[in-house]
Amino acid sequence: MINRGEVWLVNLDPTIGQEIKKTRPAVVVSSNSVGKLSLKIIVPITDWKPLYSSYPWMIYLEPDRQNGLAKKSGADAFQVRSVDQARLVRKLGQLPEPVMEEIVAGIAICIEYR
Repeated sequence: MINRGEVWLVNLDPTIGQEIKKTRPAVVVSSNSVGKLSLKIIVPITDWKPLYSSYPWMIYLEPDRQNGLAKKSGADAFQVRSVDQARLVRKLGQLPEPVMEEIVAGIAICIEYR
């Protein structure tokens, strides 16, 4: 079972253009109660760079035992996408609900949802 808020290592290849690439962590943002297909909506996670603090769709993630991240990272809400569950390699950890709310707010900024 793959649940909302879990951090998974996800194989995002093949990609095109500036889509975020390779196998990397991502957080599952789709609802546990929605969907008939074996798809999950994810937000990829990338290495944190100081420049990202000025981007409201980049949510800073401090590594800890709960989330399973190895370094300072950012959830890139601009790169949200649906992927087949077969792309999810292994579970790394879990994000707390307040962080999930920040990520959802980042998605809302990207799609101009009010």
